Amino acid sequence: MNDKFVRPPLAFEDGEFLHSPEARSVRILSEYLKPLGVFRKHRIRDTVAFFGSARINPEGPLSQYYEEARVLAGKVTQWSNSLPHHNRRFVVSTGGGPGIMEAANRGAMEAGGKTIGLNIRLPFEQLPNPYISPELSLEFGYFFLRKFWFAYLAKALVVFPGGFGTMDELFEILTLVQTRKLHKEMIVILYGSAFWKEIFNFEALAKHGMISPEDLNIFQFADDPDSAFTILRDGLTRLYLSPEDMAEPDIAPGIAHTRNE
Repeated sequence: MNDKFVRPPLAFEDGEFLHSPEARSVRILSEYLKPLGVFRKHRIRDTVAFFGSARINPEGPLSQYYEEARVLAGKVTQWSNSLPHHNRRFVVSTGGGPGIMEAANRGAMEAGGKTIGLNIRLPFEQLPNPYISPELSLEFGYFFLRKFWFAYLAKALVVFPGGFGTMDELFEILTLVQTRKLHKEMIVILYGSAFWKEIFNFEALAKHGMISPEDLNIFQFADDPDSAFTILRDGLTRLYLSPEDMAEPDIAPGIAHTRNE
């Protein structure tokens, strides 16, 4: 017998294996199951997602959007905290980074609420901001699973000015709503109408038949925190705070499904 025999590690304790191409499916499943467990543990029923540029800060160009995201997130959180519900409703959620994401997490934290950061690991720009609730700060390696958790939890989306990442997240949600792949109604606010109407001519898409005229009703514009909050509060109350909805089982959150399932 070899006295120098070393017992091999179990597969789920083998770091080399877990980071190998063969274990990619395990890593993918982990980025679904870990957030699910975290959100259930902390009773997160649903969210209001804030998207926007990581490059907007309190001092630079477009700095007014930083402060307005902070104020709006605070208003949403104060209202959410006042709701009589066992689970946490309409929790402010962001991509976890700087800029508009930081502003929204900051406003929610200052209002005394829990706030979520779904961070993506990048070689530049993206580190978790200090205003995320530590127990609700999650790190993703796969963009598509981060997007899944945004889309699955959110009952509303507020999109501030941003670049490629913001556009990607916005049009992902617009496509899911347009094609009715979401098993829910989603409130979508484009914050800063002058910016959005300069960047995109949505009416031209309808004019040329690339989208239906009614697709223009998928989203609304807002230009100040008060009007954006009114849209959110009234819409979420109408869609998700009816007596029937409040009587549904308190699941936080359930297993995801689409309209066809």
